[in-house]
Amino acid sequence: MAWPGAGARSADGRGVVRARVVADRDRRVERGDRGRAVNALKVEMFEGLCTTRAIRRYLPDPIPAEHLAKILFAATRAPSGANRQPVRFVVLRGGDAGRPAREVLGRAFRVAWAAKRNSDSFYRSDGSDPDSPRTRQARTIQHYVDHLEDVPVIVLLCARLRDGTMSFLDGASVYPAGQNLLLAARALGYGGVFSVWHLLAVDELKAAAGIPDDVTVAGVVTLGKPAGRHGPVRRVALADVVYDETWEQPAEWAADPPGTRLTRPGPAAPVRPRPPSGGAE
Repeated sequence: MAWPGAGARSADGRGVVRARVVADRDRRVERGDRGRAVNALKVEMFEGLCTTRAIRRYLPDPIPAEHLAKILFAATRAPSGANRQPVRFVVLRGGDAGRPAREVLGRAFRVAWAAKRNSDSFYRSDGSDPDSPRTRQARTIQHYVDHLEDVPVIVLLCARLRDGTMSFLDGASVYPAGQNLLLAARALGYGGVFSVWHLLAVDELKAAAGIPDDVTVAGVVTLGKPAGRHGPVRRVALADVVYDETWEQPAEWAADPPGTRLTRPGPAAPVRPRPPSGGAE
């Protein structure tokens, strides 16, 4: 998208109008106000979208309140159906009042990881190799859950319920806020990861954090200064997931950028048996 007036020229042919537009754009970027020049940031935004990894190891440094405010501001700008804005954020910054909730989360995450580690066979396929990607990932997650209570910041993504339940339609107005939160954290030099492992103890968590009955905890995001670094996110090839016009019709135009490193998908979720039907055979 070209800037309005970018190609305009003044009557004397010196491009004064263009110069004024560019100068005005730069001032707006510096101020960071509502009229910021979004187009000037598109390269940085695209890089952020493609390099925001799940970060589970953090330095002990706290996140300053002014940075948290910026991160949460960005989260509140996520899409919201009918502009209902049902999302609320309970931010655990390490204070005494939030310690009980942290302890509940720590216990739930360790139980959830123990189950996932076994069901997904983290140590069966290449566990004999301590440097394999699978084994390194397992070590990282183990360290993460063992130190969950000490993560610099934990954000509970909450949502007010309609009719006492939360459907996937409601989630469409909740989970984008979690992604915005992670992207904003990435932009400010932090990292994090989104999880739903709290669901093993959601009632206990709500009680510990004083969350009312008509509100649910839809997700948990942990944040901190990365002990490692962000980098390119690896996924399967674009051609494997993009179809042209109809299901599984190859999209010849869907090509990964040159040099993209790919990975295999993780293990499929276990198939849950359906409850028996109450109808007649």
